[in-house]
Formats: sequence, structure tokens, C-alpha cells
Amino acid sequence: HKEGFVLLKRLSASLPPEKLGSPAVLPPFPYIHLSFFSFLFSASGPAEVPMMSPNGSIPPIHVPPGYVSQVLEDNTGVRRVVVTPHSECYPPSYSPALSPSHHIHPPYLTHPHFIPASHTSYYPPVSPGDMPPHQFYQHRLPPIYPEEIIPLYNVSTFMGHEEYCKPPPKKLKQPVERTALSQVTSTLSSSYKNTTACTTTANGYGKSHSSPGGGGGGSPGNKRPDRRARGSPKHSDTEPQGKIKLYCEIKCESVIILALQVSNVQSRSALVSWTSVSVSGSSGRVPYCSYELQLKDKGRDGKYKVVYSGEELQYTLTDLRPATDYHVRVSTVCNSVKGPSSDARAFTTHSAPPDTPLPPRLSHRTKSSLTLQWKPPADNGSKITNYVLEWDEGKKNSIFREYYVGHQRHCKVMRLCPAVGYTFRVAALNDIGTSGFSTEVVFNTTGSLPQTSLPPRLAQAGPSWVRLEWTRPNSCSIEEVVTYTLEMQDETKVLNSPLLGLELNRKVETLKRNTQYKFRLITCSGEWRSAPSSLLVCKTTSDRPGPPVNPAVNAVTYHGFCVTWEPPQDDGGSGDLTYVLEISEGNLEESQWMTLYRGPERKHLCEDLKPATSYFLRLSCVNVGGQSLCSDDLTVRTRIPPPGRCQPPSIVGDVKHKEMTLQWDGPLCGEESENVEFSLEMCAMEEGLEPMEVYCGSKTECTVGNLLPGTTYRFQVCAANSAGYGPYSESVEISTAAGPPGQCSPPAINVTSHTCADVTWENKVSSGIDISEYRLDWGCDLDSLELVYSGTETCFQIFNLEASTDYCCRLQAVNQAGAGPYSDLVTCRTPAAAPDVVSGFRHVDHPLNPTENEPFSHSTCLALTWDEPHCNGAEITSYSISMGDRIITTRSVTGHIIRDLLPDSEYSLQIRAENEMGPGPFSQTLTVRTRPLPPSPPRLECAAVGPQSLKLRWGFSSRSQLTDDTTYILQMEDRNQRFVLVYRGPSHTFKLQRLSESSRYRFRIQTVSEAGEGPFSETYTFSTTKSLPQTLKAPRVVQLEGNACEVTWESIPPMRGDRISYVLQVLGGRDSDYKQVYKGDETSFQLSGLQWNTDYRVRVFACRRCVDTLQELCGSFSPSAHFNLRRSDATLAVEADITRVPIGKTLSDEQFAGLIVFGVASLSVLMAFLLQLLI
Repeated sequence: HKEGFVLLKRLSASLPPEKLGSPAVLPPFPYIHLSFFSFLFSASGPAEVPMMSPNGSIPPIHVPPGYVSQVLEDNTGVRRVVVTPHSECYPPSYSPALSPSHHIHPPYLTHPHFIPASHTSYYPPVSPGDMPPHQFYQHRLPPIYPEEIIPLYNVSTFMGHEEYCKPPPKKLKQPVERTALSQVTSTLSSSYKNTTACTTTANGYGKSHSSPGGGGGGSPGNKRPDRRARGSPKHSDTEPQGKIKLYCEIKCESVIILALQVSNVQSRSALVSWTSVSVSGSSGRVPYCSYELQLKDKGRDGKYKVVYSGEELQYTLTDLRPATDYHVRVSTVCNSVKGPSSDARAFTTHSAPPDTPLPPRLSHRTKSSLTLQWKPPADNGSKITNYVLEWDEGKKNSIFREYYVGHQRHCKVMRLCPAVGYTFRVAALNDIGTSGFSTEVVFNTTGSLPQTSLPPRLAQAGPSWVRLEWTRPNSCSIEEVVTYTLEMQDETKVLNSPLLGLELNRKVETLKRNTQYKFRLITCSGEWRSAPSSLLVCKTTSDRPGPPVNPAVNAVTYHGFCVTWEPPQDDGGSGDLTYVLEISEGNLEESQWMTLYRGPERKHLCEDLKPATSYFLRLSCVNVGGQSLCSDDLTVRTRIPPPGRCQPPSIVGDVKHKEMTLQWDGPLCGEESENVEFSLEMCAMEEGLEPMEVYCGSKTECTVGNLLPGTTYRFQVCAANSAGYGPYSESVEISTAAGPPGQCSPPAINVTSHTCADVTWENKVSSGIDISEYRLDWGCDLDSLELVYSGTETCFQIFNLEASTDYCCRLQAVNQAGAGPYSDLVTCRTPAAAPDVVSGFRHVDHPLNPTENEPFSHSTCLALTWDEPHCNGAEITSYSISMGDRIITTRSVTGHIIRDLLPDSEYSLQIRAENEMGPGPFSQTLTVRTRPLPPSPPRLECAAVGPQSLKLRWGFSSRSQLTDDTTYILQMEDRNQRFVLVYRGPSHTFKLQRLSESSRYRFRIQTVSEAGEGPFSETYTFSTTKSLPQTLKAPRVVQLEGNACEVTWESIPPMRGDRISYVLQVLGGRDSDYKQVYKGDETSFQLSGLQWNTDYRVRVFACRRCVDTLQELCGSFSPSAHFNLRRSDATLAVEADITRVPIGKTLSDEQFAGLIVFGVASLSVLMAFLLQLLI
């Protein structure tokens, strides 16, 4: 009873006051066991609380003052306890004798829950202490739910507030099927439709009906309540606030059986699915249900939390914790009434990488170290194995590098710079993976920060460079080494790579012209680094622009023209340009330039110029950077005016029957007469004919042809130049003389054979004048026509023609007036014949069309070629070569190779051509001879090997006897694996120079003689040796304090990856041999413990340590250096004398070596002279 009272108080506190009304008070009853509660509060209707009693009895209900309780039971066995305010109206079945002092308030009689059915037992209202519990119930008990008891504090979860706050429906003509409490309420509402009730003006209805009561007089039950009109609302919004009606019902409508399954379990998610089987209740229908999924993660006794509510049969759980045990169950909610939950299903999520750790914290710091610590994050089911600490090395560029990896949770970062900030972050690793990095944290080492550097100063600026200066900080001592970092930023806002140095000035080059740049300076010392200085903003200057491009001239007139141009390709970085146009007249070398225009426009109109005059133009442009170069000279010439009238043409010489020669005088003279053309027009005297141009050119004389004999023509002429045509001259009439005969008819040709043809023609009468002769021209084409007949006959036979050749001919008649025109050209073709004799049949050394599949040998093969003969009209199909009794037939090519012949043998050959007309005649006999077999290659040997040279030697060939003209071809393989020629000659040795040391080379050799080129030998491989180190120069000796000195010598770079070491030897005092005092890679050594006033000599040589063969190659000794230690306060200068030998002393090593070389050279010359005499 405590839990119910607490729930009622919680529900009352959660609702607003205007909805709650007067609270219901429940008395203590320790024997009640509540199985399922559902409360509903409404300002305009009752509240229902389903309850279940384990022994079937109704406990006493304590109600607040002014309220009464009464028990109702319907036909389904559900009993209700109705709590209503005091009223004088009672239902018809209520007996006033049982409780004459309780009544129902009239506004609640119209509600369906307060209208009792005729077949339902009515229980009198009770109050605390009126009647014992065993006197209330005499009917059957409703079913109980002993399997699961839902706690009282979960009522709000199983029943929604909105569903029970809805007002009852206005019309209930048909029963509505609902589960549990809703179904009972609908049944009662339909049963009490016609029951009487009390009405008052408070509910808004004026009409009322009364019914007789069933109790004694003198009580409030004597008054019959008014009956509500049919169809009126069952609930009104004007009902008084604060009225609460509590229902208790015991009913079982349906059972929902659920099967739960968990699948696809991940580290932070899982898929939960379930199936449901509905068993219908007493109504015979399956209710409409939704599902609620509950989850808990603290064992079976933990508290469940609703994570999903809906109609789907599956749900994906998210935001789970890795490696955690979870329990899940599902229940049904039917019409806002929650059913029993399914069995709980347990599952465990998978392990995952650790959580992101917290940033590391600083535990200790110094000028050069930082000690960091961090806490371990959650391992998510897998033990943390390592931690990764990264830092940015103090560069502040967001690029992190790994510093520490291990299982410790602390690390000391050492070798840091003082007063510098470093950024760190940490991550954890386990067997599953790596966590995310922690947030970045910055820690600074101890030390005082330097002052901010002064900004640099601009000393000088150019188009592509600026020179900056700055001063040394005053706080730095003279001995302190200070470096400066100059950073630059251009217009793109990108910080370029810094410039480092020790100087107090810097010239920054490769800049863009006319561009603004920003500079700042950072001063650095051995233990500190200053903050960047303030920005210096400077700008590069503009450069001299380039010349204007594409100058052009248009609109040329007699006295002017227009000049246009394009801006230069390079404006010098400045967009403001001024263009300068200069002009020169006449000869370019003698004239002077004059400025014609100066301004920003890109075109200019030149006026007031001389006509027909040449001018030279050039352009340039100017900006703040200077004046550009001039463009290429542009030549333009003004136009000339049109010419004047010409003189009439006149006759030159005699007038012929078909042509005449005319001449005339031009209208102008001087330079304007140049490039003047003349047009001569001619017109016949017949009416209706238009004049036609018969001549156009620069000459003043013209021959007009193709005229008709005895005809009069009219001629006129005009002049023209670049300006146009001038007026025509006066016309002149001229007549032609009598003419020769007319054109003959084409002759007829009859080809009798391929070498002979007959030509005939008709006799031509020429205007009554007899023809004196006929002229017949014959040839292959029009250009090759020749006169073959001249006479009075009308036929001619032509011989010696070529077969299958096109010929043409024409005929001309001649009389006393001259020769007439030629007849039309007549063509014919002779028939084809056998080919002509083959010429140019010869033997060649190399075939014209060699084949790679069949090798060619001069010893067993003959390469023949010939000139293609005339085919005589039929294409040549093949050639036949006669070689004794053997006939060789080839294709229609002009070359052939005869193979499988005997070496050093003689053969006689003839050839002829064949076509479809038959074979031609044989050519002259050709006598050829095969060569002997070529020599075999000799054996190649290496006679001498050096680091950069190979001397090769080879012997004689063993196949055949060699002659004096035998030549050897030596080839070497290059880097592209191709053999190239390195020697060709008769010698048996050859030395290759300039080779690489310790390298392999491949060679092959071939012998060439009169018999031809022999085969190549097999490939020989020879290798060069490694080079010795070079001879060093004489070492330098510097005396130090005391009886010590320092010896230094030059260094040699590594040779092909091999290291170089040095050996120092000393000769001094009474020693007769050099002693080794040092061997190593250094180029200096200090000698100590020397004797005063004693002569010493030192020499050094280099040794090469071969990596591949572990061999040490030593070079020759350097020249010795002589020195003597003397006691002196000042620094003793080293007396080094390499070539001079003191008087009275022995020779030095260099002098002795030179003497030996001289002797060997003299002996070599003598021996060479003696050998020359012997040979």
C-alpha cells in the first residue's frame, strides 16, 4: 500500500493543478497485493485504476471528504469501485437503506462509467469502517496474474498519459472492442444508455428526465435524476474541475508470447529481433499491439531502460560499451496496456581499441628536457600493450614524429632547446588496434626568451631582387655566434623557405617585378631563438617593357595611311605604357627619324605625306622602368594618282594577214611611271560586236595575232597603275593583208605492223590559190613533233616505229601567201612485241635486296643485276638466266642471287626477258668467278691490363692462308648491348684507352680478306683493374709550441665508393730509412718529441681500401718536405725545399728519382736506335 500511495502522489505532482483536481486518498490495507496498476487522471472524466486481489475480496477504499465509493459488477465478472462526490441522485438499482447519506453528483450521471446496467449487481457506497471486507463480495472471483508482478513505479512506462486523457466518444451506437479496461468501459457504456440520470444546469443541458428511485423516503435518493437526452454528449468540457474517479478491474483479454534473438554483435552495436504469437481472449479477436525493447547492463538485478518503442520486429542497439555484458527483453503494449515481458536475453559486446587517452601532463622540465606523464584510458576489453608519444620537434608545423613507444606511462624528452615550446600527443595500443591521439598540449623548456628582433631595412630594390640590411642585437656579446633567419611572404600569402646566414645583409633574388613582398627577421643563438620581428613591406621595381608587336598599316591613300599595333608581350610589370611612333622618309641609312606620335593609344593616322613615296616606321613604348627597344622597321609607300591619256597606237613594220605589231607612248614619265600597265582593246568593224582586250602589260609595244585576213579592226589603249585606270586614247583603224590557206582536214593513219604505218590526206583548195606543198609532222607527243614529209603528194609511209607506243601527227598546207594552220592532231598506237635485249647485265659484290633468312657468301653465291629492257607494250613476266646447260627463271625483278656454287670457280652467264608476247633475245655473255672461302676469325687474347686500358692481341687464322691485304675488324659492346667498331686494320695488337676502372668489356673480332668478310668470333670478356690513388703533393709543415709541429696534406675523394687512407713517414736525425708515424683517414697529424736543430723529412702516400676484394692499393710517395726546428720566440717558418739540394749533402729523393728516369730514358732511346739499324 506504500508503493501505491507513493505512485499516486507522484502522478498527482506530475500533472498540472487544473487537470488534477482533488487528490484521491487510499487508506492503508496491508493485505492487498497489486499485480498491475494503471492510473488515468482527467479534469472532465473519471480515472481508472485496474487492481488485482489475491484472495478475491475488495479492501476498504478510503475516500476524501465529500466523496463516496460504490461497487459495480458487469456481465463479464468485472467489478468496479466508483468514487463520486456526494449527490442526491442515485442509480435505479441503488438502495438508499444501505447508505442513505451517499449520493452521486448529477453531472457525473451522464458519463458511461456511472450508468449501471440492469443485469449488474450494484454495491452500496462504502466509507472507512462501515462494513467489514467479507460482507462485500458474494460473486465469482476474477482471474489473477500470479506469474509476474509489475512494480508500481513502472506504471508510467506501460500506460501513456495522452491515451487516458482523451474524452470518451460522443456516440456509442455500436460496441467498440478494446482490451482490458477499455473493453469493459465500452460494454458498460452501451448497457447504460437508457438508464436514468440526474441533470443540472451545470452541464449545459436544459431538458431532463426523472425515474423513480428504489429506496425509502426521506433520503436524497427519493429525488429521481433527470434522464439525459438521446444523442447528447456523454462528456462536457464544462464539468467542474478536480473530479477523480478510480476504477479497479480484474480481467484477462489476451496473452502475447515473444521469442527474442540477438545477432550481429559488434563492439558498439548489436541487432535484436523478436517474433510474436497472439492468443485471442474472450472477445475472439487479436488486439493491435506495439513493442517496447528494454536494456540493462548491470546484471539480472539491474534496472531496465526502454531503448525502443514501435511496431518493428527488430532494432539495432547502438552506442554500447565494448566488452560489456548486456541483458535485453521485449514486451507488448496493446491499446496502451502493457503485457508481460519476454525472457531476458544476455549478450556480450566485442572488445575494441582503447579510448582516446587524456593529454600528457608535465611533471618536470629543465632547459634541455621535459618529463611527461599520462594516465591510462579504458582498455575496452583488451589489455593496453604500448603507448605512442609523438611531438612536433618544436617546429610548429603540425607535423608530428614518433618519439617514444612502450608500456611505460612516463617519458623524458631530452636534448631540447631552452625557452622553446614543444607540442605533444599520446595514443594507446592493444591487441585490437590503436586509439585516437589525445588533444595536443604544448610545454616549454626553461630559459629566458630573447628580445624581439628589429625588422630588416630595405637598402636597394630592383626588378627581380631586393637588398635588405639589419643590425646585430645589442644584448649579444661579440664572441657569441648569432645567426639570422630571413622569412619572406609574397602576394599569395605563402611563407617561402627561410634564408639562413650570419651576414647582416642579404640580397633576395628571383623575385617578381612590380610585386609587393613582406619580410621578417628571426635572430638565433646557440641557446635561444627570438620571436619574429615586425614585417617589412617592400616592392620590386618595374622593368623596361618589350617592343610593341604586330605593327600593321592599312587605309593607305595618296597622302597618308593608318598605323595600328598590339601591346608588348612583356609590359615590364607596369600596365601604364606610352607608345612612341617614329617615321623616316626615303633611304633608311641617310634619313633621320622623326617622332610622329607619342601617347597611350594603339593606332595613329598619318596625314600630309607625299604621294608615291616610301616611308619607314618603327615603334617603341615607355613606362616607369624605361624605354623599350624599337620594333622592326615597317616599310610603307603612299599611293600614286591614276595615269593620264595615252597616245593612239601606231603600226610597226608591215601588216600581215593574221597579225600586226602596234606601239604607243605612255602618258607619264619619271618615278610615277613605274609599275604602270597598259590595256589594248580591239574591235571589228562589224556592227554589234563588243571590244575585247588583246593585251595587258607594262610594255608599250604589242603584237596582235589570230586575225582574219583582209579585215579592218579598231584599236585603243589606256594606262593603269595601283590607283586605277586612266582614260582611253583615240581609236585607230587598221586592215590586215591577204592570208595563207585554211586549216587542213585531219590525216588518216593505217598501222601495218609494230614498226610501220601509212598516212593519207585529202587535197585542200585555198581560196583559188594553189597549194604549193603539204607538211606532215610526226612524233610521240605534241612537243616531239618533227617534219617527216614535205611535198605535193597526199600519202606517206613511216618506218622504224617502236612497238606499243603512242604516236601523233598533223598536216599543214602552204601557198604563196604563207603556211596555213595545222590540222587537228591525230593519234595512233603500234601493237605490242617481245621485250628488247637486256642491257647492263653485271655482277655486283653485294645483293641489292638481301634477305636475313639466307646468308650471302661470295664464295658460294653470285649477286647479279641488270637494267630492265623495253617491254614493247607487254609487261615483263620473268627473266631467264642461262648458265651452261642450266636455265634459271626469276621473277620480274632486276636482280638475282645464284647460290650453291663452287668456291673459286668461273661461270658464263646470259639473260633474256619474257612477256606474254614471247621471250626476247639473249644478252651478251657475262663471265664471272666466285671468290675463295673467307678466313676464320683468330683467337683474341688480353696482352696487358691496366685500370683504364686493355691491350688486345690476336693470332693468324687457321682456315686459309692470309695475304698482305688481310684486315681485322675489332668490335666492342657498348652500354646499349650493341657492338661498335673500335679498330680496323692489319695489325695484330690494339690498345684501348680511356676505359673505366674495374669494369668488364666484351669484344669480338672478324677477318676480312680478298675472299670476303669472315664470321665473327665468339664474344671475349676482359676486365680492367682498379686504379691506384694519385700521388699527393708535398705535405706542409707548421711548427707549433714547443718541439712539436703539425703536418697537413691534400685530400683525395673516395674512388668509386672505396675509402682513402693516408700513411705519413718521417726521416730525421741519424736514421737512414723512413719510419711510419701515422696511418688513417685524416689529412693532418701532429709530430711531437722532435729534436731541436735537427733536419727532418716527411712524405705521405694514399692507400685505397677496396670494399669488394678487401684489398688495399697504395699510391706512390709524395715529394718530401724538409724542415728544421729552431729555438726562437717568433713563429718558426717551415723550410720546405723540394727541388734544391744543399751543398755538401746527399741528393734528395726527388733528385734521385729524376736521375733514374733520365737514365732509363736514355737507355730506351739507344736500344730503339740499335733495333732500327738491325731491321
